[in-house]
Amino acid sequence: MKKSLFFYMFALLCVVNLFTSCSKDQSIEIPIDSDLAGKYKGKLDVSISQGGVDIPGGTVNSQIISVSKAGNNTISLSITDFSFMGIKIGDINLNDCALTANGDKYEFTGVTTVEAELLTAGVNATGVIGNGTLNLNLDIDATLTGGVKQAVKVTYSGTRLKGNESSEAKITSFVFDKAVAAADSLVVGGTTINEEAKTITFMVADTAKAAYLTALVPTIEVSAGATVVPASGEAQDFSNGKVVTYTVTAEDGTVAAYKVSISSKVLALNFEDWTYDDTYHYYTPAGPYASTNGGSAIVYSSLEGIAATHSDVVVPPYCVTQETKDVKEGTTAACLQTVSLLQAKQDLKNYGGFVGSLMASMAPNITAGSLFMGTFELNAAAPLKSTKFGVMHEGKPLKFSGWYKYTPGETYYDKDGNTVADKVDECDIYAVLYEAANEDFVLDGESIKQADAPIVMRAGIENGGATDWKKFDLNFEEVNGKSYDANKKYKIAFICTSSKNGDVYEGAPNSKLLLDDLQITFE
Repeated sequence: MKKSLFFYMFALLCVVNLFTSCSKDQSIEIPIDSDLAGKYKGKLDVSISQGGVDIPGGTVNSQIISVSKAGNNTISLSITDFSFMGIKIGDINLNDCALTANGDKYEFTGVTTVEAELLTAGVNATGVIGNGTLNLNLDIDATLTGGVKQAVKVTYSGTRLKGNESSEAKITSFVFDKAVAAADSLVVGGTTINEEAKTITFMVADTAKAAYLTALVPTIEVSAGATVVPASGEAQDFSNGKVVTYTVTAEDGTVAAYKVSISSKVLALNFEDWTYDDTYHYYTPAGPYASTNGGSAIVYSSLEGIAATHSDVVVPPYCVTQETKDVKEGTTAACLQTVSLLQAKQDLKNYGGFVGSLMASMAPNITAGSLFMGTFELNAAAPLKSTKFGVMHEGKPLKFSGWYKYTPGETYYDKDGNTVADKVDECDIYAVLYEAANEDFVLDGESIKQADAPIVMRAGIENGGATDWKKFDLNFEEVNGKSYDANKKYKIAFICTSSKNGDVYEGAPNSKLLLDDLQITFE
């Protein structure tokens, strides 16, 4: 096996300088400029003879060979930027080849010797050109260092180009369609084509295991008349950081190579599916989400019984977080709304008896709509402890991105229900990565703001103003003098609220924060 691989490497070396001269025949004059000269585009194959059997050594499907006039009856051939199995060899020239007429075509031959670091080889070249075609055969008898003999064959068959072919060699579209292959559903968002750098990158879901990424199937579009190898629709292995090279050959033979790879993994957080709470009759986005709906729903459900006998009692909607059709992507987004409980608390005191009065004393005056990654477990004695942020996650976060729209309410209230003149409400959108030795450890609405909270990285907006859909793209930064350590365990969480000071029960009723298509990108 080692010997075969060595001979395969030798085949590459043989091609470097295998054309130096050809036999000459001065007896004929040929219309070279009009009939023969130009660029030829065709297929080049290399094979290695071993045990009397020719073993394929590689193929270039769109190899260009240029033919020019060297004399009245001689031509020169050159292969510019020749590459073999993705390895760039350089220019190869075959000079002053005399032509001999054979019917309506012309034959030529050449003999040369190749000397390389690991071998010496004798090369016999034969070719036929005419009627718009070029065929070339190379028989190489090599002697490797140590006296080992090896035979190599190179064959080429090409067609003369007209001269008006396009030189554009671009990948114009590179997409993954789950309708083409189920594995393609792991790709999140679109691909990024960097034409200047000749790179194409894409993101995959954070759940994408290496085994799932071994057979992604891209659908590729290229410049008109161009070809690409590997071809569109062929499954490729992008696992474990692998880079796949796609070679585009234009109509005139111009070649461009694109490096394609996964840039990062993404936790996609959309709001297309919602789950129903049978007890309190509200919806929450399906997935690792929670909201403060559970707290407001208990207050409002208590009012329902009172409203049955007191017509002046109005029961507000249960939800401070709900779905909306005002979207940036897809069909539904999330709407977070700050509400005032002042009237609800008063109704509970007036008509709810001892239990109603107790609930009114515990409920805040202002409740901000909140949506976060984690769970909600009502703690009436310490409401902020009801919100438990984060889920276990591996990997270093890079970005927190998505779309939001925010409209502040008209009147701002402090925690005691007093209006605050000239104060404008703000939303808050941020994400954190924090150390968690096990699943049981969690940061809640109180501990996440404490100075000793084990937060390692954070990404958050500076100003929450946006009357129309606005994209945010936030970098995770290390904080609290801490550094990410891949050997430690972490929880990741995002927290969004319609009132930035909602954790101290301040804000403007009717402040609305809309969220859509959130993503956390990891290394």
